[in-house]
Amino acid sequence: MPENRALAEKCSATCTDPEPETMSRIGKNPIPIPDKVVVTLNGLAVSVKGPKGELNRTLPEGVSVSQVENTLVITPTSEKRKSRERHGLCRSLVANMVQGVSEGYTRKLELVGVGSRAQVKGKKLVVSAGFSHPVEMDPPAGITFAVENNTNVTVSGADKELVGNEAAKIRAIRPPEPYKGKGIKYAGERILRKAGKSGKK
Repeated sequence: MPENRALAEKCSATCTDPEPETMSRIGKNPIPIPDKVVVTLNGLAVSVKGPKGELNRTLPEGVSVSQVENTLVITPTSEKRKSRERHGLCRSLVANMVQGVSEGYTRKLELVGVGSRAQVKGKKLVVSAGFSHPVEMDPPAGITFAVENNTNVTVSGADKELVGNEAAKIRAIRPPEPYKGKGIKYAGERILRKAGKSGKK
């Protein structure tokens, strides 16, 4: 039937059309470069140096990075799905690097419970969380520990990912329990509490 043939040709043409051009809402935003921050680009290798330190990262394939005056622009190199997926991710990674070397990142934790305390010895963080012995943690390069009032711990550094990982390790020493909330928690973290068992009346 001529009508069926025309319909099949129309469907075939529609199916073979390239995907419409779309850009990530996050990825298309340029990244401003603050004063005192120096950015070095070598292909997909990005080096950022600032008052808080220096960070280096190699971006995955599928994107390109360029410097336009005082901004960094991340663009996808193709319309393939993988390239579009990495567009916003790479923009966030580079933006975190720029903010990290210029302002730095911090993560705060609180120790809750009788006898729970922390202190800094040299560069090490020593945490007493109710075990038979204190737990010592050596900071990786670029990370510093600070303690206030023996119960408030601050993790600082230029690398956002590394700061978060170290804070998670400290919390994992004794995660907060749901009955009395004792343990190590993030500042401002809300712990879902459970009601304890009631005795017989």
